[in-house]
Amino acid sequence: MEHIDKSRFAHVGESAHDREAIARPSLTFTQDAMRRLVKNKVALVCVVIIILLTLLSIFAPMLSPFDYREQHYGHTNAPIGTVCDDDTMPGYGHVHLFGTDTLGRDIFTRVWMGGRVSLTIAIVSALVDLVLGSIYGGISGYFGGTLDIIMMRLLEIINGIPYLIIVILLMMIMKPGMVTIIVAYSLVGWIPMARLVRGQVVALKQQEYIAAAEAMGASASRIIARHLLPNTLSVVIVRVTLSIPSAIFSEAYLSYIGLGIPLPMCSWGSLAQAGIENFRIYPSQLIIPAVCISLTMLAFNMFGDGLRDAFDPKLRR
Repeated sequence: MEHIDKSRFAHVGESAHDREAIARPSLTFTQDAMRRLVKNKVALVCVVIIILLTLLSIFAPMLSPFDYREQHYGHTNAPIGTVCDDDTMPGYGHVHLFGTDTLGRDIFTRVWMGGRVSLTIAIVSALVDLVLGSIYGGISGYFGGTLDIIMMRLLEIINGIPYLIIVILLMMIMKPGMVTIIVAYSLVGWIPMARLVRGQVVALKQQEYIAAAEAMGASASRIIARHLLPNTLSVVIVRVTLSIPSAIFSEAYLSYIGLGIPLPMCSWGSLAQAGIENFRIYPSQLIIPAVCISLTMLAFNMFGDGLRDAFDPKLRR
């Protein structure tokens, strides 16, 4: 039988070295979530809308030639695109992009000043909810037992008080303004966050790394701050993004019924309240702030949904 030389053959397929090699770089949980978030086009569009609205709220009142408090009775209820032809006004020769209101104030400047107020109230309230809810829920979930029962019953009592009654009582004690609205919303707004964190902590404290930390002598505060709360971060971030539109709606509702920002300061809710009086004749005075409120709430809600999908480990591929 003829001997066949090995040099006449070539190896086809992966070698043992190639089989052991890593096919792609390993990703952390956060990196994998960001990768899936980037693929969500709707969430990215919402991020662009949120950034654009935030930048306009910050810089538009600064760059506008009109002051949001300045009244000019010669240009009341001017339509969109009206040019200021009064040489005694600081904005002489400039265009009222959104027209003017019943007192001759530039609506464009007031809309973005109102956006600054509404977004500030919403973001600060969400941060307060994050801090209070995380601490309260983390303590309740970690220690459990009688302390957990007492803390949860206190939440139910606080949650049973109507939000509007709290606002009215605070308006009688404190001066109406941004601080009062933030305090009123923060008194009850952190309860859902506390319940969410508490449920996550109850599930996480049964893990082996918590038992290892306890065996090594770690204090309860260190375990909560360094091990439990960071592992609830993905769920908490989603909750924060969804609580911001709720705070915006609450502020708009309070301002609409006259319990919000006092004049001459404005917010989207107070602008909508002023626009409803002239809606049949000048509909743009209501439509413009209503569109801003709706667009902001929709963008935050859909961005929160995108974050929830990105952080959900069941959707990993």
